Amino acid sequence: RARMAKGPVVPEHVLKKRKTLEAIQADRTKKLAEERAKNKVQRGVIFKKAAAYAKEYKQKEADLVRFRREAKKHNNFFMEPETKVVFVIRIRGINAVDPKTRKILQLMRLRQINNGVFLKINSASINMLRLVAPYVTYGAPNLKTVRELIYKRGFGNVSRQRMPLTDNKVIEESLGKHGIVCMEDLIHEIFTVGPAFREANKFLWPFKLSAPKGGLPVKRKSFVQGGQFGDREKYINTLVRRMN
Repeated sequence: RARMAKGPVVPEHVLKKRKTLEAIQADRTKKLAEERAKNKVQRGVIFKKAAAYAKEYKQKEADLVRFRREAKKHNNFFMEPETKVVFVIRIRGINAVDPKTRKILQLMRLRQINNGVFLKINSASINMLRLVAPYVTYGAPNLKTVRELIYKRGFGNVSRQRMPLTDNKVIEESLGKHGIVCMEDLIHEIFTVGPAFREANKFLWPFKLSAPKGGLPVKRKSFVQGGQFGDREKYINTLVRRMN
């Protein structure tokens, strides 16, 4: 009789483990393919949104220019649109801060020097800014400032933890129910003060800015007196460039 050569016998537990690993690998490959397909569709949606937002911003700028020219042409005055949102920066530290001012600064989430936050303009926020004026400076940010702050210094508040905005998933998981799924959605919501501004602003961790290049001389005088604190309107953008 011819003897048939037999290979080494593989133990049953090894076969089970091999089968389990193969099933896990197949499941992982399937999920990865689904995720890639989903991301591809999502990227297309995000690109379309970004293009629509860019068109909207450009149209608003063109409308403003047209209104100004028409007013000048008819020897009239054009009233600029009211500021809806301001960017507030804390410029003084904790020394000799009275309890009421300290509490307001805490409510505004400005706990450290050179911290910055966006603030919606209403009667309550105006009164708060008046009370803490010697400790902060603020003004109306333009689109470039909002975009640079969120892209460069933006962190999200996820379960009370400071998370970097390196992926749109971080934004989608926290703000997806409000229709905010990407960075451009977040920028648009903040800049235009949309219906979900409160949630979007709460999601953003207070911006930790650097000390401004060249320093901040004469902090004890208001901006209109040649100092630093108080309302500086559009000139807040120049200060943010120095601190970002």
